[in-house]
Amino acid sequence: MTAAAAQRRTALEDLVEAQGATRATPPLLLPADPYFDLAGEEFGRRLLLTTATTGAEYCLRPDFTLPIVKAYIEDGVGEPAAFSYLGPIFRQRETGPAEFDQAGIELLAQPDGDVALDQVLTFARAALDLFGVSPTIHLGGVGLFESLLAQADMPAPWRSRIRQRFGHTEALDRLLTRLESAPELPRAEQPSREAMVDDITEQMVAAGLSLSEGRTPTEIADRYLEQQALDAAQIPPATLKLLRDYLAISGPALQSLTRIETLARAARIDLAPRLKSIRHHLDNLGEASVSFDANFSPRLDYYTGIVFEMTGPRGEILASGGQYDRLLERLGAVAPIAASGCSVWVDRLEAEAA
Repeated sequence: MTAAAAQRRTALEDLVEAQGATRATPPLLLPADPYFDLAGEEFGRRLLLTTATTGAEYCLRPDFTLPIVKAYIEDGVGEPAAFSYLGPIFRQRETGPAEFDQAGIELLAQPDGDVALDQVLTFARAALDLFGVSPTIHLGGVGLFESLLAQADMPAPWRSRIRQRFGHTEALDRLLTRLESAPELPRAEQPSREAMVDDITEQMVAAGLSLSEGRTPTEIADRYLEQQALDAAQIPPATLKLLRDYLAISGPALQSLTRIETLARAARIDLAPRLKSIRHHLDNLGEASVSFDANFSPRLDYYTGIVFEMTGPRGEILASGGQYDRLLERLGAVAPIAASGCSVWVDRLEAEAA
């Protein structure tokens, strides 16, 4: 390591320590199940796994956020807490070593969510500045899209289906295309749930299938009835066009937010509180190059508010994060708890500065 690189690393260490936060050092070996449950198979393929003699599956620490939040909940949630970190994580990657350093902060149960996110954004900007990088900042609004969905004219069963695909651009596009071309179906008279369960049970017994292994007759009947209800619930064409028009908005942040405001006003949807919050953070970002993409969201459904990525001249993501209130509920918190945080990719920053 050169003297300049060592100096930058020391400055980053000082920045992490200066956040007024508890320095977090989660174990290197962690249970793997929470990662599969929360992040799915796509992220799971990157884990470095091992199996204990008990059969339990563990992984080398692939991030800091989940173990920090999990420990916070286990210790008893409620009090505001702040954590910072700088250390190695382990993930399989297409290029580069599987072990590399990340730095970051996690702010939990803070009294003002906007102030907490400002601190997170300021930390990320300061970390990149230490390495001489002026980033391009890419913003998204998970809460903004959820607010649009909540007020849009559509049958309730479709809201969660569309939300689940937000951030998965191709999957959401396929769903909207299917909904746009779906014929209007007459409502068919359905047998009662109890009669359907009895019929499925008889068919499974006649075919020699187990009633306890795999899906049960009740689960099969419920899944069928749910799908029938979805097929019969038509989304108005105007709503589908509204979603398409919204998701197509991308570009300089202020221009994008103005377009969203105009679109919402025409649809008589109130997005003012969410838009006000995003504009507040834009003001605090100052002269940075900031874009807003209405279609942008991490592929994790526990993000709830504003999300961001900061990229360098080479186009690589150098820092990312946002508001992720839903993660704490997914990990067992019994009440909503505000949470904001970010991770900084130290190896990529060092490559930019080299």
